[in-house]
Amino acid sequence: MYDIAIIGAGVIGTFIARELSKYDLKIILLEKENDVANGTTKANSAIVHGGYDPEPGTLKAKLNARGNAMFDEVCRDLSVPFKRIGSLVVAFNEEEMAVVHGLYERGIQNGISHIEVIDRERLLAMEPNLRDEAVGALYAPTGGIIGPWELTIALAENAAENGVEVSLNSEVTSIDKTKEGYNIVLEDEKIQAKHIINAAGLFADKIHNMVSAPTFEIIPNRGQYYLFDKSIGKYAKTVLFQCPTSEGKGVVVLPTVHGNLLVGPTAQTAKTKEDLQTDANAFSLLRKHVEKTIKDLPFHQVITAFAGLRAKTATGDFIIEESKEAPGFINVAGIDSPGLSAAPAIAEYVVEIVKSIRGMLERKKDFNPVRKPFKPFIELSDEEKREFICKDARYGRVICRCENITEGEIVDIIHRKIGATTVDGVKKRARAGMGRCQGGFCTPRVMEIIARELKIDMTEVVKDKKTAYLLTGVTKEKKVYDITDKLSAQSKTTEAGGEYYAKI
Repeated sequence: MYDIAIIGAGVIGTFIARELSKYDLKIILLEKENDVANGTTKANSAIVHGGYDPEPGTLKAKLNARGNAMFDEVCRDLSVPFKRIGSLVVAFNEEEMAVVHGLYERGIQNGISHIEVIDRERLLAMEPNLRDEAVGALYAPTGGIIGPWELTIALAENAAENGVEVSLNSEVTSIDKTKEGYNIVLEDEKIQAKHIINAAGLFADKIHNMVSAPTFEIIPNRGQYYLFDKSIGKYAKTVLFQCPTSEGKGVVVLPTVHGNLLVGPTAQTAKTKEDLQTDANAFSLLRKHVEKTIKDLPFHQVITAFAGLRAKTATGDFIIEESKEAPGFINVAGIDSPGLSAAPAIAEYVVEIVKSIRGMLERKKDFNPVRKPFKPFIELSDEEKREFICKDARYGRVICRCENITEGEIVDIIHRKIGATTVDGVKKRARAGMGRCQGGFCTPRVMEIIARELKIDMTEVVKDKKTAYLLTGVTKEKKVYDITDKLSAQSKTTEAGGEYYAKI
């Protein structure tokens, strides 16, 4: 029997798993997909918010403020890209300046330090590509940007290194209460746990309803984004917010930790919890809103567009509590913005709830907070590159030309704990396929490497989900022809996709 089963391996579930791995507990992390960070975590704005925006007194306000301050140490330990570039809420008229001053007062109530209201001159010196109508802004220097899936993968790796069992492709189909705790029914097996932490994101209400009468509903909200090429990544130097409205924080323009430019999101109630379609009308509206913030943005430099889903609830606040009808069952639900920013503090908060249920927990003496480093080959010094190539020649073979990702890096992330097994798994960990051509050149080679390293057939390699096959079979059989009698002694034959040719 496990002490704790955590359901959901997004950024929240993996943060909780890592935080609990500091204690002498038997823990399992269950994820229905074939990789971590496959839900909301993989498609969001990737912002660490300053903490001035949430309503004072809410969990969002408390945990955003605490969580923001924790990222430097966490990302240093886990070797995750994170940059404190600051954020600006930009006003374009005096009415919006009143909103800016209101956000400043709210930030002070939330205990956010260093925020300030700046004037037009300073604002345009910081962000020269803003529209000329800008009159001022709220500046939060503690705002930052991060790689959310890289963070989640690193958390899962470190949790596993500290004893957490991570079980992918493990969808929970039902849960039964017992005297000792809970029987958790998966597709192919049953497990037992004394306590359950429900971090199932968009499906947290479904999991909750397996043990209790419904008390909350998750409303999927779809946001669509544009991602621009790195050639214009410096159009924005900070995170640029529009003044918020009742519908949300508006369209954001920001650089990414890898040098691209990200614009979005739209905000629409999704039809289903798997509705990740993009549509032209939404992007037309997105472009119209973006052009209110920044001038002359070259939209011909968009390299991809995508959609993500946020888990909203009617309460407007996080739901983090033990179920009243199911002792030992802890809901961590409705974690929309600023959920990523609050994630490390949410994990601390959940551990305190676990302690209130179980009593004091015994800390491990051998907990290791440091993950095995992963530094992109392109960022190494020339001397370090030579050392890597001398040890493993695969680091000298570039697979992804757009992002300069080598075969050695791909092999490394395949064989790590919670390693990549899919094309998108490689993309999330090593960025192969993230560049201008979006995998047009490197995908077949990535598939070959995955198949070789995992000792599977190429037709078994999927893009992301278990059924997202890229290859269905062979178009024609390869054949070897004996033509030595037709060629001179210097001739050689070579297979090529079922055909053959001879070199003399």
